[in-house]
Amino acid sequence: MTPFQRPNSAAARDVRHQMHPYTNPVAHEANGPMIVDRGEGVRVFDEDGKDYIEGLAGLWCTSLGFAAEERVARVAYDQLRRLGFYHPFGGKAHTPGIDLAEALIAMAPVPMSKVLFCNSGSEANDTAIKLIRFYNNALGRPEKKKIISRTKAYHGVTVASASLTGLPFNHRDFDLPMDGVLHTTCPHPYHFGAEGESPEDFATRCAEDLEALIQAEGPETIAAFFAEPVMGAGGVIVPPPTYFEKIQAVLKRHDILFVVDEVICGFGRTGNAWGCQTFGLQPDMIACAKQMSSGYLPIAALMLNERVYAPIRDNAGRIGMFGHGFTYGGHPVSCAVALEVLAIYKERDVFAHAAAVGPRLQQRLRGLADHPLVGETRGVGLIGGVELSRDKAARRPFDPAQGVGPAMGLHLHARGIITRVIGDTVAFSPPLVITEEEIDTMVDRVALALDDTLAWCRAEGLLPA
Repeated sequence: MTPFQRPNSAAARDVRHQMHPYTNPVAHEANGPMIVDRGEGVRVFDEDGKDYIEGLAGLWCTSLGFAAEERVARVAYDQLRRLGFYHPFGGKAHTPGIDLAEALIAMAPVPMSKVLFCNSGSEANDTAIKLIRFYNNALGRPEKKKIISRTKAYHGVTVASASLTGLPFNHRDFDLPMDGVLHTTCPHPYHFGAEGESPEDFATRCAEDLEALIQAEGPETIAAFFAEPVMGAGGVIVPPPTYFEKIQAVLKRHDILFVVDEVICGFGRTGNAWGCQTFGLQPDMIACAKQMSSGYLPIAALMLNERVYAPIRDNAGRIGMFGHGFTYGGHPVSCAVALEVLAIYKERDVFAHAAAVGPRLQQRLRGLADHPLVGETRGVGLIGGVELSRDKAARRPFDPAQGVGPAMGLHLHARGIITRVIGDTVAFSPPLVITEEEIDTMVDRVALALDDTLAWCRAEGLLPA
């Protein structure tokens, strides 16, 4: 009898009582969960003691590894003992929140004016949409409300942020996207570039597509454009050279706010503190979360510049209230932990370490490009993707119904790698503290899983033997 079949096992109780995100519930009821018992560095261990290299830092977030060290735990304990909860409503404040807001403004990649705390990247992007509406109403532009995102973007799962997200699973049967949210071209030359088109020419065409969409809708109706520096959950899509330079010129020409989603890229992921620095972005708002606390406690923030803040402040003053906020936004324990994580980043030069080992990850992933299953490898810093392809020359993906992506995920798991297979792209975003030796071990295991998956494809008749 397996642990899952024992009626009082953790696995059986999980199936009886818990609904899991991003999980096939029918398959979960049949197979049960993997129970993660403990973490150590870049590894986690299941209830049987088997170790796995966590190739996605949990959900792109656990930058310092999976067992929070004593000093972080002590900060959380001390803050719980001193002030276990308080809120920022009604002009209240606490020192951890003040200190963290000050630290974020100081390290922002471009001048920012204020920080508004929330609990997740989804909430940060949802808040940005609300503030954009409030901002344009304050300026007497009630018609300027439409938001543009991109196909394959990921910005969250609330009704509003899931509408920004440009992925079918996040829309289908949820009646999304909501009205007023539009999507423009995904900046991925591998799938969307034309035959013989250079990356720079493709970037020009993306900007032209954006301009055409704005003109078709009416520039006076377009309020903001949302973008991730690197599109994470859409498949680790790195924009082509000159893309953001050309996109930002279009936005500036039409007085369209630029919101940068740094939820994945922020705090060292791309080789700089911010993805904005890696790609030369000049946003009006920045959403950040995940690595702000190394994922140890929920916390997120929306930063806004003075251009956006001033009309919002004045309008809220006329109304008599800024009617937005979350009970746990800026929780004192989360703020204290985030401050300690930021201190560790600085003391240990974690971002510089990530920048130093990032090229090793990219080199090793590129080394998989000759594998018969691999169509493209891509990435920057400590974020990367390996895309499987049925026909490398034609860049033709497998039919999703053939289940090659899920099969690759199972083979990775068997080889001791946890990550996400997004469609047919294997995503990598390991903890920032990973060493070159651990990168080598991880990619060596990935290579074995690729061989396993190739053998499975041939056995299933999906590829010639």
